Amino acid sequence: MKQGSGTRRTGLIVTAAASVLLLAGCSTPAATSGGSDEAAAGIDKLNIIVPADPGGGWDQTGRAIEKDLQANDLVTSASVVNVGGAGGTNGLAAMKTEKDINTLMVMGYVMVGAVETNSAANRIEDTTPIARLTDEPLVVVVPADSPYDTIGDLLDDIGETGQAVSITGGSAGGADHILAGMMLKEQGIGADKLNYIPYSGGGESLAALLGNKVNAGISGVGEYAEQVKAGKLRALAVSGSDAAPQLPDTETLTEQGIDVVLTNWRGVVAPGSIDAAQAKILTTLMEDLHATDTWQTTLTDNNWADAFMIGDEFADFLTEDIATVKVTLKDIGLL
Repeated sequence: MKQGSGTRRTGLIVTAAASVLLLAGCSTPAATSGGSDEAAAGIDKLNIIVPADPGGGWDQTGRAIEKDLQANDLVTSASVVNVGGAGGTNGLAAMKTEKDINTLMVMGYVMVGAVETNSAANRIEDTTPIARLTDEPLVVVVPADSPYDTIGDLLDDIGETGQAVSITGGSAGGADHILAGMMLKEQGIGADKLNYIPYSGGGESLAALLGNKVNAGISGVGEYAEQVKAGKLRALAVSGSDAAPQLPDTETLTEQGIDVVLTNWRGVVAPGSIDAAQAKILTTLMEDLHATDTWQTTLTDNNWADAFMIGDEFADFLTEDIATVKVTLKDIGLL
């Protein structure tokens, strides 16, 4: 995905993102010195909030940031704290009360929808956007012994039996949920027939699939690819415009006659109370991380597309997409 581009579907444009306005709180003091061992960015200890349980894409992203920042001595130390639940809005609430200016929170498209569907009191607009980092397509999977051989089989059965067919994925209103709704809408199936079972962590949805507690699952390709390769899950379709490198033999939705394309993105934001100088420090930190060979290797190893975007461009991207996501959620019956 090229920098600045959105996720596009013929007849329906969905930009896989939230939107945010850069809020600069001028009363917050500048970062304090950490001594001679302090990293060049002026950050001694970086706090990373992952607004989800361990095992999912946000957690993977947060821990990759933690590891690569320290490996390149960009910060003296970094630590990850998981604050799961409610599509990331619990983490968003934690960010609202965070006093440490050296804090980043992993977030992305999932949080955008969750804020709307949960009518969350704390919003992404209350944070300071720092950087968009990655994006990836989603994959629709079923257990290995499922009777569904194609995505058409799955959707036909939903059309006939409705909520007797269950689909699991990430939190309500997120990319996984929206993709399920978009597929049904494209096939002329009413939103009332969707039985979507959300989980806040990728590990929980995987356990439900492997335990045959649900009929199908949707998640980022990276979260299910190994189980597909091991023969424990069967991939029915990927949601990008092209085949996913991790699952090259899995056709896209469009190749199977379902005119839907959607990709997920992830990035980081900071507390909304920080001042412009601190926002610049954190933005520079992400620029420095992005420039390292270590981070480029991390992208390759995880099959994450490089979707790097910072500053005003990222803020504008988020602002536009909050409006787009609201319309999309209403269009597919999720609001």
